[in-house]
Amino acid sequence: MLAVKDPQVIYEDNHLLLLNKPSGWLVQGDKTGDKTLTDWGRDYIKKKYDKPGEVFLHPTHRLDRPVSGITVFARTSKALERMNKLFRDDKIQKTYLAVVKGKPENDQGKLIHWLYKDGQKNLVKAYKKPMGSAKEAELDYELLGHEDKHSLLKVMPKTGRSHQIRVQLASMKTSIKGDLKYGYPEANPDKSIHLHAFQISFVHPVKKESVTFTCTPKWREFKHQIDGLDR
Repeated sequence: MLAVKDPQVIYEDNHLLLLNKPSGWLVQGDKTGDKTLTDWGRDYIKKKYDKPGEVFLHPTHRLDRPVSGITVFARTSKALERMNKLFRDDKIQKTYLAVVKGKPENDQGKLIHWLYKDGQKNLVKAYKKPMGSAKEAELDYELLGHEDKHSLLKVMPKTGRSHQIRVQLASMKTSIKGDLKYGYPEANPDKSIHLHAFQISFVHPVKKESVTFTCTPKWREFKHQIDGLDR
């Protein structure tokens, strides 16, 4: 059973709601029927603003259930349409933090793979060259610290494929801490994985101002290096 903590509001206005998703929360519903981050956000808006009827709130992107961090929701159809376009046009900059097994061969680099998702097994395979219906995936990474048997990486995905960061880092033999699905040898006690959506930057869909939002993970590992990123 995944540990479930309460989400936190990072930012809100009339158009957007940004939440810190705890690991263990679904962004949207699945066959489990568990309460989702979207449900929590709608309840929050309904109570805070005493909204009658149904509340309009839709996620503009997804995070896997065991992943934590910044999740952006649209509060209006106009904001949703414009945010979706920003994502389609690759005008959203996202940065993740990951604690991984071992140390990458290079302190920084670019990974390009073609990813194929097995929907029945909910598992993604990475290939080094085009393969059938596999989709191209690209990310940049940078080593921020190394202690004992683990490294802290900053990861900047250039595409938004399912399980992309998890499978691409595993391809370097640096599986994310706790991620049994992609090769880490043991689970975290709370079934989370050490992957966190740390920062997101984009032009506000209505105000047309450049905005950047940051949310640090509550990990014990690499606390000094992570705290330094906010300065």
